[in-house]
Amino acid sequence: MNGGRVASKPELYKIARDAVVYANEEQAFNLINEVAAQGGDLLALLKEGFGKGHQEVGDMFEKGDISLPELLFSTDVTRKAVEMIENHAEAGLKKAEGKVLLATVSGDVHNIGKGLVAYTIITHGIEVIDLGCDVPVEYIIAKAEENRVDIIGTSALLTSTLREQKKLEDELRKAGIRSKYLTMVGGATCTQRWASRIGADVYCEDAVEAAKAVIAHLSKKYG
Repeated sequence: MNGGRVASKPELYKIARDAVVYANEEQAFNLINEVAAQGGDLLALLKEGFGKGHQEVGDMFEKGDISLPELLFSTDVTRKAVEMIENHAEAGLKKAEGKVLLATVSGDVHNIGKGLVAYTIITHGIEVIDLGCDVPVEYIIAKAEENRVDIIGTSALLTSTLREQKKLEDELRKAGIRSKYLTMVGGATCTQRWASRIGADVYCEDAVEAAKAVIAHLSKKYG
């Protein structure tokens, strides 16, 4: 993408950022493939490139600098970039036992944080079922049951959507299946106090902590 010259990390991050800000899906896909082919750090690209672009678009929308359709176009590019990076991480890895389901709760379209968690878990060979963002509790539970997962992780970045994490705990108990799953919660507005209050098993501050919790649980369960 630079006339044969190997781009520096800051340049790659800017290309990723611009792909999101200007909703350029082709540019995002070409960049991911190029970095993957060179054995580059896709996790850093996701966090420092696509993630920063996603955050910038959100700030622009809040300030009224872009319209809702523009926000949605950029969010869709982010979502597809996350999925593509997850697929690259998963390719060729030896599978470990256990399944993890991840979702950003209903009413919340933030995807990067959960994408980082998914990527980190996948790199340990653990299967991840990523439902994306704005996912209703009922659908989360249905997919968890359908896929017989071990762990359900949800992300909520808005104060107004925290209640969806509580709703998940409540609905699992009502259905009599709460004990089947380890539940993890995270997100910018989520705290250990909140996790304890709603009865979630694990609070994860970041992707590394989430991966550690997943590995510890599955290692104990499957030996």
